[in-house]
Amino acid sequence: MRLSDGLLRDAGSIVNEGSVLEVEQWASDWLGRAWLATGPGDLRWEHILHLEVVGRAATRPSPEGLAALAALRRLAEPDDLPLLDEAVAIMSESRPAPPWAAEPAFEAVKAWRAADVWDSEHVLFVEYGGSVPHTLMAQIQLAGGVLVEEIILLTADAVATWNARQEPGQAPILAIEAPVGDVLAELADALRTTDLTVPRQDEEAYVGPRALAWSRSRSYLPEWRDWQPTDVAERERLLDEFVAETGPDVRPLAELFFDYGERYIISGPLRWSPNHVLLFLTDWMPRRAILDPAQQAALPGALRQWIRFALGRSGVEPRWIEPVIGSVDAFDRS
Repeated sequence: MRLSDGLLRDAGSIVNEGSVLEVEQWASDWLGRAWLATGPGDLRWEHILHLEVVGRAATRPSPEGLAALAALRRLAEPDDLPLLDEAVAIMSESRPAPPWAAEPAFEAVKAWRAADVWDSEHVLFVEYGGSVPHTLMAQIQLAGGVLVEEIILLTADAVATWNARQEPGQAPILAIEAPVGDVLAELADALRTTDLTVPRQDEEAYVGPRALAWSRSRSYLPEWRDWQPTDVAERERLLDEFVAETGPDVRPLAELFFDYGERYIISGPLRWSPNHVLLFLTDWMPRRAILDPAQQAALPGALRQWIRFALGRSGVEPRWIEPVIGSVDAFDRS
């Protein structure tokens, strides 16, 4: 059975649905299944799915077929809207479309961004008004590359609840209001990057809501970011400051730390986090660096010094520097 056949059979569950948000979640779930079934780089999978659903719904017109088409058009790419709109219009001549089909698109009214103290994780919140007020939340991991870990639909008061749940003694990650366009642009960019990640992000918390989140953010998609190296003078100034504090013997290792941070820490070469330490020591170092015995012995201590220096220059409070240094200690003991 084709996926489009399963979609049409399941559309009976939304014919009389009272919440248009539930309808969009239903469509997003089926689009997620279709996306996961395609190979990376396939840009026509959604159009092909729409063509199949239109063809099958037109061959055997039914309330379920009309509901499926009306649901899919709510999340469809602009290029596919004429196809779906024409099919919906033709089928609506013989039977009424579901009441939710005429609901306007949800509009974002507020947005927030939460970042941990090391700027290695972002949590985005976008609040929507309309017939079903709600908040779209996306959790984005920045250590090791941009990856959307999960997307969740929450109630309209989600941000207040999030901020109230911050636990004493844990690194804070408070949500701060930001321009809607900026937050949706970050979301769109993160979704695009996650889609290109290999192996593919196949967690249900991403796959199911992915199409819904993309439909809300794609019009804000920014241009690809160009990698820009640190100004040479600024790099040398920072390395000179570090060496002045620690001694000239550690400069080769400091250059190694800086190079890794510049290439692989998205928030900047000084923004180390516990996860960055783990990736550096267990993945990057064994593959990319060749150290003599003296450098191998000196590396853990030099990295601790570099972390304290780098995060101090980034304005991170000393109490949140210690967990990052603790990641080096944990590796050193293993």
